[in-house]
Amino acid sequence: MATTREFKTEVQQLLNLMIHSLYSNRDIFLRELIANAADAIDKARFESLTTPELAREWQIRLSIDKDAKTLTISDNGIGMTEEEVVENIGTIAKSGTKAFLKMLEEQEDNKEPLPELIGQFGVGFYSAFMVASKVELVTKKAGSELPAVKWTSSGEGSYEIDADTRTEQGTTITLHLKDDAAQYLDSWKIGEIVRRYSDFIAYPIVLPTKKVNEDKTETVEDKVLNSQKAIWLRKSSEITEEEYKSFYGHLSHMGGDYLKAIHISAEGTSEFKALLFLPKEAPFNLLMPEIQKKGLQLYVRRVFITDECKELIPDYLRFVAGVVDSSDLPLNVSREILQENPQLRRIEKAVVSRVLSELRKMLENEREAYAGFFREFGRILKEGIHTDYANAEKLKDLVMYESMNTEPGKMITLEEYVTAMPESQKEIYYITGEKREAVASSPALEYFRAQGYDVLFMTDPIDDWIMQQMFQYKKKSFKSVDKGDFEVEGAEEMIKQAQEKFAKLLEFLKTTLGDSVSEVRFSARLTDSPCCLITEGNALSPHLERLFKAMHQEIPESKRILELNPKHPLIEALFKVYTANENAPELKTYAKVLFDQSLLTEGSPLPDPAAFAKEVTNLLLQGLGAGGKADSAEK
Repeated sequence: MATTREFKTEVQQLLNLMIHSLYSNRDIFLRELIANAADAIDKARFESLTTPELAREWQIRLSIDKDAKTLTISDNGIGMTEEEVVENIGTIAKSGTKAFLKMLEEQEDNKEPLPELIGQFGVGFYSAFMVASKVELVTKKAGSELPAVKWTSSGEGSYEIDADTRTEQGTTITLHLKDDAAQYLDSWKIGEIVRRYSDFIAYPIVLPTKKVNEDKTETVEDKVLNSQKAIWLRKSSEITEEEYKSFYGHLSHMGGDYLKAIHISAEGTSEFKALLFLPKEAPFNLLMPEIQKKGLQLYVRRVFITDECKELIPDYLRFVAGVVDSSDLPLNVSREILQENPQLRRIEKAVVSRVLSELRKMLENEREAYAGFFREFGRILKEGIHTDYANAEKLKDLVMYESMNTEPGKMITLEEYVTAMPESQKEIYYITGEKREAVASSPALEYFRAQGYDVLFMTDPIDDWIMQQMFQYKKKSFKSVDKGDFEVEGAEEMIKQAQEKFAKLLEFLKTTLGDSVSEVRFSARLTDSPCCLITEGNALSPHLERLFKAMHQEIPESKRILELNPKHPLIEALFKVYTANENAPELKTYAKVLFDQSLLTEGSPLPDPAAFAKEVTNLLLQGLGAGGKADSAEK
């Protein structure tokens, strides 16, 4: 005899919210019911190992009745007794339910989208009421002599429970669809949802489908909607190259070739499986965060949760494509709860460790392949040095640079640089700039070239920013060759004598150049060039300044130090002109040309290119003995 029972208070609250609130994605109701069916079959299959008579040809059946406006989901899994139905559907037996419901109510009051409630606090079944005005459930416990149970509810605070004549184990759920849910009576829509969310469920999901024969007659055939091919759960030896490529194309939405496939099978405190891909070429939107998808696909026990789980992998590995399938996570919850889930943090830690380990192996064993990979993704990978303190040292082992002593296009690692350092070299020297050609011609390299030292060429736009966190490698500090003070053993006396000899000339140059420089001084940094510009210790490099300006960022103008080579004949000649006549009009021209020359050699734009060209023309005329000035020659 049928009896009517009231839902527990928290269930009534939850049903009210789900039925009357605008849910962000109604399609997930089918995912939830299919996931529940798969769980029921999992339990029955496990039981059948010791009770073989429970074994079946496992499957999940869907059926559509357009006339009755019903959608049915049926399984031949473990089933439930009446007591289990009441316990599992009449209550929500999880802690924190009240706080969870309060959060939902607050979001409803604020008209914000509700979080996806997938599986949390046992609410997966109730998602059926988003699309159904009435739900009927008939279930028979596998291996039990107890009668089958029929549960019926319209989701309005109570449910009816009664015995049923069903004799086969399993559960059937019939949804009487609302008028605004008629789309779920279309086979194509059901197939689309299954392929998106439940494609890798281990059991066939079957939908009877009409087929028109050659003789124009119609027959109904069972159509399996899901592939059941969870490639990440198979051994790598069982997967063909074609299958890898196909799955990579599915993940990346790009097709093309991948560089390496990485399988992860973790057990213990965090049980999950993963299949990750390192791409061969950077996508066009890699540096366009507003349109680039980030994160890995997340599955829970083969059930699709999200294709953009940012919590599974850090931003500096955003080029990695892949899927993670967890055995421990609940079937997703809201974005907020995902972010706070410690299990996801443990998975992320394991994923990062494995990816960096594979990159290290590639560097050691497939040097050319790794070099190609680093050219494509190196600037992204370097971000981790600045953002991932825990893995910064591992990342330092992976970065590569061209250098002064390498041929163009060839890169070396920091480990190779340090190994090749002469015993007299105490620091790792580097220079930043826009491209190799620009930094290779910098006068700041002259001393290091003469000493046989190597200098790393850091030409990625991100390098200046990264070097703020680089500090040391193998207990060797980093030193920018065109930044800060520079000391050469035994050069102190030479600098002191030059400062004394040319003191008045230095003062003249500083006065003439004014706000263009912060200081004019002599240095042992130069061997061939007459001068160069140096950035003070904590100031932005000219390369970084140009990048900020290109992005229309307002930054204060920094003053540079003009360093002179006391041994260069140009300085001696300039001093002679100054000594002969401190007020010689050409002295100011010489000073400005000297400063502009130092800007050009470092790749910085000139403040007034036309004026510089005219001044150089005048100097050429004087040098050639033509006399006059460029402006008068033009008349």
